[in-house]
Amino acid sequence: MKRAHKLIGLLAAAACCAGPFHAVAQSPLSPAPLSSQPVPMAPAPAAPAAVPTVPASPVSPVEPPAAAQAPSVAPAVEPPAAAAALPAPAKPKPKPRAAAPQREMALSDDPTPVLQPETFFATAKASERYANIVDAGGWPVVPAALSPGAKGAAVAALRRRLAVEGDLVGAEGTGMSWSAPLTSAVKRFQFRNGLRQTGIVAGATLRALNIPANVRFKQLASSANRLAGMNFSFANKYVVVNLPSTAVDAIEDGHVARRYVAIVGGPDHQSPQISARIVAVNLNPTWTVPESIIKNEIIPKMRKQPDYLSRMRIKILNNRGQEINPRSVDWNSEKAVNYTLRQDSGAGNSLGLIRIAMPNPDAVYMHDTPSRNLFANDYRFLSHGCVRVEGVYDLAAWLLQGVSPGGAAPQASLDPAAPPPPPMSTGAWTRDAIQKRIGEGAREDIKLAKPVPVIWVYMTGWASADGTVHFRDDVYNVDTVGG
Repeated sequence: MKRAHKLIGLLAAAACCAGPFHAVAQSPLSPAPLSSQPVPMAPAPAAPAAVPTVPASPVSPVEPPAAAQAPSVAPAVEPPAAAAALPAPAKPKPKPRAAAPQREMALSDDPTPVLQPETFFATAKASERYANIVDAGGWPVVPAALSPGAKGAAVAALRRRLAVEGDLVGAEGTGMSWSAPLTSAVKRFQFRNGLRQTGIVAGATLRALNIPANVRFKQLASSANRLAGMNFSFANKYVVVNLPSTAVDAIEDGHVARRYVAIVGGPDHQSPQISARIVAVNLNPTWTVPESIIKNEIIPKMRKQPDYLSRMRIKILNNRGQEINPRSVDWNSEKAVNYTLRQDSGAGNSLGLIRIAMPNPDAVYMHDTPSRNLFANDYRFLSHGCVRVEGVYDLAAWLLQGVSPGGAAPQASLDPAAPPPPPMSTGAWTRDAIQKRIGEGAREDIKLAKPVPVIWVYMTGWASADGTVHFRDDVYNVDTVGG
């Protein structure tokens, strides 16, 4: 463990020198290095902070009982390298053989962004604190499910367990009977771990309580290590996708303006960690099927269902862009990968009706989906690498603030005798305006007034500037630092 201490010290020192993250001074895209001093972090909160309440939501599963920047507008026609996904089959994709992940709560109204300029330093500091917890022997096991009214040794173990991480402080860390502060402490723990805040210890909450301290240390150290290798310019307005949280934060003026449920890449099709700029919103996009999906999914389906492509409204185009008959292709060979398969726009399109254009080397993006029922799943690692956003219409309207549905202002003629240009359409790209334009059926690319930075991160453990430490499951199984 002392080696782990040294690793984190070197990590912080390297980050201070290299400046992996940049805070914005005046211009949102003009980076200025952060201070080399780590953000102060208390070893534990002085008292259990108020837990943000979670509104009732259909996406809140009930906990089970215990037992490259591009200035041009990206087109609505999808580049071949992008990997979306075919519409979900009737049965949900089975979970991987690894341990089932914790269930996600309804999105909290906590205004603190999951990623801020201070996050790296706060997370590195938190990893040191958890290393000390490991060196001190970790925390006790909570032996059974518990709820208000419980008494006995199991309650005493729960109190000691919560006290180690600071969810309970002072005299509340001891005792053998349930109390109102203990309920609040359990809710705080659930909030930090992305669980529904029931105040009851059962199911996913009990499992999370009994994850060993050395695993939590490894999550924090690994997340800090990944953050140290990233380069991102924080602007007044930016978007963060934390993949393990399956959530999207739209951040403005240092606070979460909007937070959305997301579906991200599965363990076999992991979403990449990237930073880019959102430059446009594509309405009624088409989808060009990636070669990997043609090979692994389309060809096997066509062998069994010769009408599959026509039912899915997917056209086959040759190298001259001419449509050919699917029956002219030998689906018992791999020749189909030599053609372009493009799905028409519309409600059944795999991208849904909106695509958020963010040019990047991995050709991934955020988009709508025709399979919106999957957002209600507790397990949302289901895509082929792109990120599906439940509130994508609202996100698009937020991104398009400052852009008129009438487009760019018309230019006056240089000829003084020419009539004045027509007035520009007024209004804003509201959710309703976007839906109305989509309903007209035509593909349209709407350029943002100013590019918005976006970053996809993989943080299974992180700390906010106030010292609150959060954890999510390592679904991709990539946490290795300190292990």
